[in-house]
Order: sequence, then C-alpha cells, then structure tokens
Amino acid sequence: MTEAFSTSARSTVGLEWELMLADGETGDLVPRAPDVLAALGESTELERYTITGELLTNTIEVTSGIGDTVAAAVDDIADAIAAVRTVTNPLDVEILCAGSHPFAQWYDQQVTDKTRYHTLIERTQWWGRNMMIWGIHVHVGVDDVDKVFPIINALSTYLPHLQALSASSPFWAGERTGYASNRALVFQQLPTAGLPWPLQNWREFASYLDDMVATGVMHDASEVRWDIRPAPKWGTIEVRACDGMSTLPELAAVASLVQVLVEHFSRQLDEGRELASLPPWFVRENKWRAARYGLDARVIVDRAGTQRPVTEHLRETMAELGDIASELHCAREFAGLDRILTQGASYARQVLVADAADGDLREVVHHLIREFRAGPTLREHLASLGH
Repeated sequence: MTEAFSTSARSTVGLEWELMLADGETGDLVPRAPDVLAALGESTELERYTITGELLTNTIEVTSGIGDTVAAAVDDIADAIAAVRTVTNPLDVEILCAGSHPFAQWYDQQVTDKTRYHTLIERTQWWGRNMMIWGIHVHVGVDDVDKVFPIINALSTYLPHLQALSASSPFWAGERTGYASNRALVFQQLPTAGLPWPLQNWREFASYLDDMVATGVMHDASEVRWDIRPAPKWGTIEVRACDGMSTLPELAAVASLVQVLVEHFSRQLDEGRELASLPPWFVRENKWRAARYGLDARVIVDRAGTQRPVTEHLRETMAELGDIASELHCAREFAGLDRILTQGASYARQVLVADAADGDLREVVHHLIREFRAGPTLREHLASLGH
C-alpha cells in the first residue's frame, strides 16, 4: 500500500500523555473516563489540546497541539490537565501516571466500547486484557521522507536511554517485578509492537505494510505499534518506547531529548553523513537491560560492542548536544534530564516509598498522586533551575 508521508515542519513537537484515573481514597483504578469525556463535552473543541479515551475506561489521553518548542507543547498538556481536573476534582477522582498501576488487576478493568478495541481484545485475548500500561508518545517533525528510517535506526541506539529515564513500572498486579520497566516487556507481546524492524527506506516500509495488510495483521499504518515508528499522517517520527512519566517536568525533559536527537541526526544527514546504528541483536539486548536495570544499566553503544553505564553515556550526549537544545529553545527542559539522573527516575522513587511503607503499594499510589498533583508545574520547575 502507498502511505504518503505528510509534510511537516522540521523538529516541531507533539506530545501524548496517557493518564490513570483513580479513587482518591483507595488509590484503585476507576472506570470514569466516559464520565469525564461526557462532562467536558464540546467545551474543549476549540482548544489546541485534545482529551480522549483509550483502550480501558480507567484511562484518558491528553494530546498537545503542534508546538514549535517543547514548552509550547507542554503548556497545551498542562491546560488539558487543568480542564480534566474541573471534572475529576468534584468526583474525588485523582489523576496519576506511571508505566503500570502498582496493584490493580486486569480482570477488574473495563474495555472502552469501541469496535477497534473489541477487535484488539478478541485477537490478543489474555495479553490484550493485560495491557494495563501507560506511556508517553513524542512526535517530532521530519522535513524529508528519505530521512525517516535512517533517523529511526539511529534513534534505536538511544532507546535504552529513553527507557531508563522514563522507567516507572517496577510493580505489576501487586508484585515487585525486579524490573525498572515491566511495561516495556509487556507491551511488546502485542502483534506489531516492540522494536522497529531495521528498514532502510520508505519503499521497504511500504512493502512491509503491504505484507501486513495482505495477511490480515493490520488495516493500515496506524496499527504499527513499534517503540519508534513513522507517523505518516502527521509527517513525524513518533517515539513510543517510554513509560508514562510521573511529572510534567520529567515529560518535558524526555521530550526535549527526543527533539534534540532528531534534529541532531537530521543535521548529520544534511551534511551527507551516514548515521551510526547498532545491529538488531544489540538493540534488543539494550532494551532488556534498560527494562531490567533502569538507570543502573550498562548499555552497548557501538558496533564494536563497547559497553557504558547509561547515565555516563547520557551525560556525554547532553554535553555534546547542548548547543542544539539552545537553538531549539529547549535548553531549560533539556537541563531537567540532569535532575532525573541525580534524583532518580520514578521507578526508584516508587521502590523507596514501598520499602518505607513495609511493602504497602497503596502508599506508592498515593505517592504518585501527590507527585502528579502537588509537583511543580513546568514553569515553577524551570524557575528553580535558575536559568
């Protein structure tokens, strides 16, 4: 099938954030998304952001408009959350985000009444019903279709870095998993999910789509669920590998890293340079290491098999690309990466709370609720950085 890659302004940013709805007292998930969406009705139709439902009725997704900067996209997200709270606060429904809910059970959750979701569950059965996962999606505009797959392959080298920064699913259905991101390994069980195939150009992608459609695996490109995928409708590369971020400043920091990396690779292509990539077997191993160990992972950084602590390699990358962050007007958001490296990602904070509460995972949920509600807004966070 011929899937045209839409025209998109270079390095523009769009964000999607999947959020849980929980009972304010018990912390358990509640199926209130249909109520929230109905109450909002047409009141947000003219806004830059959108608020929609997802696979499960315990989830809403807030989506930004197209931002020239990360800050503009994050402002849209903040406005969307403020709108949602006008409905959830009176209902004593709290909003939180992590890659997984610490103790909720799949069999207690309701599937949203849409044909596409019922079709997915019918096909995927137990694995589909276990998709109690929350993530972020970062779109970055690409100005030339011939750049798409070279950039995707180069970005795959940084998938473990993005996974480690965002890892926030150390608990699953009441159990401590031993993984920083259990979500990463659960999500890849769905057909067409997981690591992107190492395709070289758009022609190969079109051939892949032809094969998948002809064999009934999918209907169109929107059902490609790779950790990094092209989004032909928007003219973007979409990074989907990250767990749900627990706070808005962390979302901004990771989004800035994605934007800066895409622009960096785009400039290298403009200069006629070949982008570095890793063999698929190293990419797969790196994904597992980041899921297991988070920011304590050692990752493979080149084709020779050189291994480095992911935090060390991240700091070197940040130093190398800081000028690009400044040019894209996201230097302050980019600096937020250092706070995650210094203070720990969400998975580590959750484990500390669980340990302090003798393993009571209800306390972990209330910690996530407090972080989401009382944590700084992006503007307050940036002001605290002193820039």
